[in-house]
Amino acid sequence: MGKRICVIGAGPSGLAQLRAFKSAAETGADIPEIVCYEKQPDWGGLWRYTWRTGVDEYGNPCHGSMYRYLWSNGPKEGLEFADYTFEEHFGKPIASYPPRAVLFDYIEGRVKQAGVRDWIKFDTIVRDVRAVPDGFEVTARDSVADTETREIFDHVIVATGHFSVPNVPHYPGFESFNGRILHAHDFRDAREFEGKDILILGTSYSAEDIGSQCWKYGCKSVTVAHRTAPMGYDWPDNWQEVPALEKVVGKTVHFIDSTTKDVDAIILCTGYKHHFPFLPDDLRLKTANRLAANDLYKGVVFTGNTDLFYLGMQDQWFTFNMFDSQAWWVRDVIMGRIALPDAATMETDWQKRQADENALADDYACIAYQGAYTQELIDETDYPSFDVEAANQAFYAWKKHKKKGIMGFRDYGYTSPMTGTQAPAHHTLWVDALDDSLEDYLQI
Repeated sequence: MGKRICVIGAGPSGLAQLRAFKSAAETGADIPEIVCYEKQPDWGGLWRYTWRTGVDEYGNPCHGSMYRYLWSNGPKEGLEFADYTFEEHFGKPIASYPPRAVLFDYIEGRVKQAGVRDWIKFDTIVRDVRAVPDGFEVTARDSVADTETREIFDHVIVATGHFSVPNVPHYPGFESFNGRILHAHDFRDAREFEGKDILILGTSYSAEDIGSQCWKYGCKSVTVAHRTAPMGYDWPDNWQEVPALEKVVGKTVHFIDSTTKDVDAIILCTGYKHHFPFLPDDLRLKTANRLAANDLYKGVVFTGNTDLFYLGMQDQWFTFNMFDSQAWWVRDVIMGRIALPDAATMETDWQKRQADENALADDYACIAYQGAYTQELIDETDYPSFDVEAANQAFYAWKKHKKKGIMGFRDYGYTSPMTGTQAPAHHTLWVDALDDSLEDYLQI
């Protein structure tokens, strides 16, 4: 085609984009030249575990927020690739909530099969992207060689995710707290908090899961402070939900209802920022974490410059297969298979999506909304269609099972929308499964 495409990030979204182009090449299509920059030494994005926190070995902010003992907090039946099933990868059905190592193996299996690794420049951080008359000038630094390059591309696809730059609030007394304060981004091992009283700020999925991990691996107690409303699950006896934090004095935390508690550690599960320091203002996405992001036509085309695309920038129920639907759609725009409408139509598109999102009644409606969005993109490309409604149903059942028992929902199984296979029960209940290795999970 003569075009050059820059993909920033080799996590699930970036890898989906590489797979989309490779899929077109496999059908005989003439695809552009693709260069993918990845700041980490290997692919996988947030699913790549590292012990490092703070900065990496080259002085760059650590991307990873992954921790040991993480298991999927949603059913795999809602995220399965339509063109590469779990059963195909592992050679047998597996349970519905795999740990991190198993999911990473699955993600890696597809891209290994596709043979796209040569398109990726690892240990390379994008420093700057600028719009120029003939496309974009991308400045990148090879961290190993400590050298910088500037290259021109026709299109840029930002696939860096939005769960790697922590939102860190401040409360009075943090400076003199006689314990450890960390953001979920820097949480690595629940065993660090064995026998300790911990305070968690926030009611997000990370608050729920990090608290559950610490409880599972033997912390003394979990206290979760909320600003709006408690999560409301049936927590264990040594777990309590309290109103918002007011201040910290020594090791004593004070809440707005005048109650107090002595704690050993404070874990900030306070969310992440959409943060793109390599982009100038006129190319930078600025949005809240929501199902319909600002300024993105069809959720992917940046309306300020339609040669720039963003993948995976939405709040997420669907993940891997939604990223696929986006990547296939972006590929087809770049390859001239899909024509973009005029600027006014694109502005109206994302604004209407946000209005529709604002009218959603509950989480079940949000799941259906994102399922419909995923189906919309699939219908306009050759991505293998799948039973999106079956994926919705897995999510609905997951929500109900969490309400029934927050420490036991991972013991349920669901039916694959791709194969129709019912997931078997795992060999060990989640609360008793302390080994999260691939070998133990698969019993190999």
